[in-house]
Amino acid sequence: MLKDPVCGKRIKTQRAHVAVEHEGFTYYLCCPLCQAEFERNPRKYARPELGERIQPHQKVKGQQLRRPVPA
Repeated sequence: MLKDPVCGKRIKTQRAHVAVEHEGFTYYLCCPLCQAEFERNPRKYARPELGERIQPHQKVKGQQLRRPVPA
């Protein structure tokens, strides 16, 4: 189980609203509000301990994967 980097909510990767890739890590976000906030300021929220390093183009079944977030 990982934490949403914006709100800190613990979420399962399969139940996340969206997975967003930034600088080699995938971050799982719980809702559209957290997604919008993360995408507005990814450097504020992106920390390796809150994300998961995955292979490029790997996707969790049923999830939208957005990549990359502009730095």
